[in-house]
Amino acid sequence: MFKLFMLAFLLLLSPGVQAEQQALQDDVRQAAIQGYAMAQAKLGSMYLLGRNGVEIDEQKAAEWMLKSANQGVIEAEVVMAALYDRGIGVKNDVKMATAWYQKAAAQGHGPSLAILGKNAAAKGAIAFNYQAMRLTASKQIPKEYANRILLTK
Repeated sequence: MFKLFMLAFLLLLSPGVQAEQQALQDDVRQAAIQGYAMAQAKLGSMYLLGRNGVEIDEQKAAEWMLKSANQGVIEAEVVMAALYDRGIGVKNDVKMATAWYQKAAAQGHGPSLAILGKNAAAKGAIAFNYQAMRLTASKQIPKEYANRILLTK
């Protein structure tokens, strides 16, 4: 087991892997600078997660994710909502968080509808604590959605 761990560690440090990560980072960064919304979301995700040779920088993550969200990428809108809810990379602002959830909900995003209490359960007789759900969601969404964005082609 230890040998396998060491082999994986050495592969990560090898110049080929580092060069590949740098090339990917450069490609994504260039496309993001040129205004491609999904590239902006990917670059924001890389900063949020510390992936592909990029160090974690929550403020840069929020800056790039905001650019993508402003172009209507639902995943980026939801990430921005969660970032504002938690004050990650941006000042904590519940009104801004709600506005971003509303934008995503307007496009039919189910979790955003639920977070806002606008899903079917909210209209029924089921007692549900939407504030607790929103808090839980805001903790899970940034990393979960950032991973999804990075997997998007």
